[in-house]
Amino acid sequence: MSVVQKIKEIEDEMARTQKNKATMGHLGMLKAKLAKLKKELLEPGPGAKGGAGEGFDVNKVGDARVGFVGFPSVGKSTLLTKLTGTFSEAASYEFTTLTCVPGIVRYRGAKIQMLDLPGIIEGAKDGKGRGRQVISTARTCNLILVVLDCMKPLTHKKLIEHELEGFGIRLNKTPPKITFRKKDKGGVSFSSAVKEAKVDIDAVKAVCSEYRIHNADIHFAEDYDIDDLVDVIEGSRVYVPAIYVVNKIDQITLEELNVMDKLPHYCPVCGFLEWNLDGLVEMIWEYLDLVRVYTKPKGKLPDFNEPVVLHRNKATMEDFCNKIHKTMLKNFKYGLVWGASVKHRPQRIGKEHQLEDEDIVQIVKKV
Repeated sequence: MSVVQKIKEIEDEMARTQKNKATMGHLGMLKAKLAKLKKELLEPGPGAKGGAGEGFDVNKVGDARVGFVGFPSVGKSTLLTKLTGTFSEAASYEFTTLTCVPGIVRYRGAKIQMLDLPGIIEGAKDGKGRGRQVISTARTCNLILVVLDCMKPLTHKKLIEHELEGFGIRLNKTPPKITFRKKDKGGVSFSSAVKEAKVDIDAVKAVCSEYRIHNADIHFAEDYDIDDLVDVIEGSRVYVPAIYVVNKIDQITLEELNVMDKLPHYCPVCGFLEWNLDGLVEMIWEYLDLVRVYTKPKGKLPDFNEPVVLHRNKATMEDFCNKIHKTMLKNFKYGLVWGASVKHRPQRIGKEHQLEDEDIVQIVKKV
């Protein structure tokens, strides 16, 4: 029996099983089995056909990477062409784009690489229609743009989310605050900060036994379900922000557009007529959450043309030095900072200091 058939069997059994406290342990075990089989699909063993889930070979250029994901003929290529000026073939038939087409957008001093990925189809996570390569490339992106056609049913959004979830990509979610620690003896112990937790000890033990973990401490800081626990044990999950780009809005009424505008993470555009493309780029900037830092040589004015661009979660002075050159930290004595991250102008700071957007930095080296 193939892996895809095994996955189908487990999914059917999960659909048949009633959800209540008594069946929680059984469902937990099935979800863990399902996660293991999906991992096998991602990384087939030696001698398996189709190769592993390798993405398209595209060099990472610029400060951030944004990927267009969507069904065929929703306007991904047109959007890339209009935003970046890079020509990506667009035609009225499906599957016009067959490989990954990269382009660059320069915005507020940052270089943002955009990837036009081929259209995915239902069953992409099982390897259909180059889906494995498309989704593997999507895993390397800092932001995913899910492009939807407003004339097609909104169920397409759910289908794309399902395909990406099957590959361990979690859209607009934060990693669960679950502490998972293996130990040598003492069995599985489970505690939760919430009184009436969704998960009980039997379900946790069922998941652990499926992974052959017999001794571990597990603590939930918030109320999570079994899927989150499986994600933490698997450890190969990617948490990526996403924007749902609703294209071809020139074909719908104003009332329908007002309804769409109230949905979270949505950005309505028309790629062909170039409507709201500025709003889309602004939204991309907001979701990427980048920090621009300007350099200031001693006795000179700051260089405002070429900022050093860092990601918000990696924006310490140490990260800044490493971005400029790897040897800089060895000679680093202290830094002088002007900007929002300090009280005084300038202020002496060490390498642990967290930088903010549009700070000006001068580095003093050891003599």
